[in-house]
Amino acid sequence: MDSLSAAQARRIALAAQGFLDPAHATPTLRTLRRTVQRTGVLQVDSVNVLQRAHYMPLYSRMGPYDVDLLRRASHHTKAQPRQLVEYWAHVQALMPVDLWPHMQHRMDSYRATRGKWWPLAAAQEGLEHEVLAAVADRGPVTARQLDEQFSTGPREREHWGWNWSEARKVLDFLFMIGDVAVAGRNGSFEVVYDLPERVLPADVLAVSRPSAEESSRELVRRAAISHGVATARCLADYYRMPMQPGSGGIGAAPAIAQLVEEGELLPVRIEGWKRPAYLHRDARIPRKVDARALLSPFDPVVWERERAERLFDFHYRIEIYVPAAKRVHGYYVLPFLLGDRLAARVDLKADRGTGRLLVKAAYAEQAAPADTAMHLAAELDRIAGWLGLTSIVVEPRGDLAAGLVVEVARLP
Repeated sequence: MDSLSAAQARRIALAAQGFLDPAHATPTLRTLRRTVQRTGVLQVDSVNVLQRAHYMPLYSRMGPYDVDLLRRASHHTKAQPRQLVEYWAHVQALMPVDLWPHMQHRMDSYRATRGKWWPLAAAQEGLEHEVLAAVADRGPVTARQLDEQFSTGPREREHWGWNWSEARKVLDFLFMIGDVAVAGRNGSFEVVYDLPERVLPADVLAVSRPSAEESSRELVRRAAISHGVATARCLADYYRMPMQPGSGGIGAAPAIAQLVEEGELLPVRIEGWKRPAYLHRDARIPRKVDARALLSPFDPVVWERERAERLFDFHYRIEIYVPAAKRVHGYYVLPFLLGDRLAARVDLKADRGTGRLLVKAAYAEQAAPADTAMHLAAELDRIAGWLGLTSIVVEPRGDLAAGLVVEVARLP
């Protein structure tokens, strides 16, 4: 069994995620496709304190880009078939449309268990058919547009953030089992639903259903390509697979074993890691990574927190749902990638009304280079420009704040 140093593993992971790809002066749809080939999926989240989560990994790798590229890639026209579609791929995420057939076993599992969040009662089966018929007749449509037709009384209020109407619950179930698909999002970020045949390209829907073993192998393969090197647990987590086959027949462990036997995954030991790992045979092992990027809390580099800690010695927890007085670093904290290390973290907010990028707090990591504040200021200037903000305000919280104030003042 071969071995890798911790630094090699870190650089392999960053290269696999696209941080060695040459920059394009003006990112295009081709640039976007290349980037999504690296990340595999783009996690979707509603928090908009800085920028929606699915836009950020593209920015981190491509630099400032026209966000309309993502809209074009995730919508269907006669001239430009849809390239990305939302599904529960990692969590709610935009994924390449060719993954749809490989999600059918997951859809079957949700159909058998009657949903993901709460099992729908058998008594609601008639409502499912009615809602599906309404989507067929009225789609594309939001849950709100169907609420009046299918309302059974006032919405429940006891579950903060999950007070879904009956139409919303049924639509989510139909989405999870693949009977409806996400056609897009409206200006309020509400999901717009429609029939799969009106959302997905016909050639994708025409693909013969893969076996559970084929889908397991394909999901693990894609996870391995996106990770570069990973433990079995990391490989399973990328597409939220169980380790052993469950009701849908999908399981990461048998797929990993098969890919090892075929030579696509190479067992390795990594310095400081307790669990064995697997290197994808095509992974690049660069001698240097010279990156500079702010990473979303939902970026694949850091979304598996234990992996981020092993790779970067970076303990990271999102604190959005933590009461303000108990937060350690802030509300919406982004790790700052410099070179091949996570050198700092900043709590950012886009104050769109005043055109200001607010740095609520800034903290340096223990081994941060002396010029971290200078590089971070330059990156803040770049992301502010991308977001259409005209000034940067650094608040006096965190051990990096004072140095950052000086460097921001020096920006041209």
